[in-house]
Amino acid sequence: MTKKEIVKAISDRTGLPQAQVKEVVQSTFDEIIEFLVSGRRVELRNFGVFETKKRAERQARNPKTGVSVVVPERYVVTFKPGKEMEKRVGEIGKDTRFKESGYIPNPEPPKTDSEVGGND
Repeated sequence: MTKKEIVKAISDRTGLPQAQVKEVVQSTFDEIIEFLVSGRRVELRNFGVFETKKRAERQARNPKTGVSVVVPERYVVTFKPGKEMEKRVGEIGKDTRFKESGYIPNPEPPKTDSEVGGND
């Protein structure tokens, strides 16, 4: 789902103009970013929690050259889904709406060449 789709869905549901909804949605995203940049967590009940965490400096290897490199410490955004989201997502596949639409929530990964007999 894109931001544009979110705006349209909210506009359709509330009857508010898309331009007004877009401003509110963008302001919400901007505030979430500002909270995270300032080191605070964003907790949205029944949805989830966004936090920033520091990833320590580590050694890595350039896959092309094999040369060992140092990856500096950095901050990353993490998301932990809320109980309601986990519950609803866990019901995918059990819900007949998904079966009727043909949606496959966890398709099998594509087979590798060795699994299909290619490039032996």
